[in-house]
Amino acid sequence: MAKQKYYVVWEGHTPGIYSSWEAAKRQVDGYAQAKYKSFESRAEAEKAFKGNYWAFVKKDAAAAAPQGRIPRSAIIKESLSVDAACSGNPGDMEYRGVYTADGRELFRVGPLPDGTNNIGEFLAIVHGLATLKQQGHPAMPIYSDSKTAQGWVRKGKCNTKLEATGRNDRIFELIDRAEQWLAGNKITNPVLKWETESWGEIPADFGRK
Repeated sequence: MAKQKYYVVWEGHTPGIYSSWEAAKRQVDGYAQAKYKSFESRAEAEKAFKGNYWAFVKKDAAAAAPQGRIPRSAIIKESLSVDAACSGNPGDMEYRGVYTADGRELFRVGPLPDGTNNIGEFLAIVHGLATLKQQGHPAMPIYSDSKTAQGWVRKGKCNTKLEATGRNDRIFELIDRAEQWLAGNKITNPVLKWETESWGEIPADFGRK
């Protein structure tokens, strides 16, 4: 006798937990970009349903990776990748966001004088979050290769020590706007770490290393 499984449908015709594949299949058939996964127990399924689909995708990929390396097949193609570049520290700073699947550029800002790379990475993530929300993609993941910027986003504050020079007023305006956006909006898009050691440079990289 087959062991009972439970199926979580995060995105489908009717999201929920289903005790048979037949019932779950009805919720995902014909639904573009459906998100679902099976679990061994009801408790696991309930915990997963309260969480985020992308977190389980990343966890499964990490567990299957040999010697801690994550295969490129684990990259979520339906996502946005962001990156920044800065000529000097401080220096001319710019950032952009591209679709991971095909490299199409969604936005680009700069160069702006007297900035830093960390600020650019922070602004790129928030710009991506705001743009995806505006476009109706509240669950699309965003990849960033900057742990520092991801930490600033989680805290809702750009923790920079950059000094105002008069030439970088525009950068500080963007920082204020980004912090205000984070204070007034709930983050629903998963912000994921781009695994550079396993996958190479992030698709949004400016190619100047």
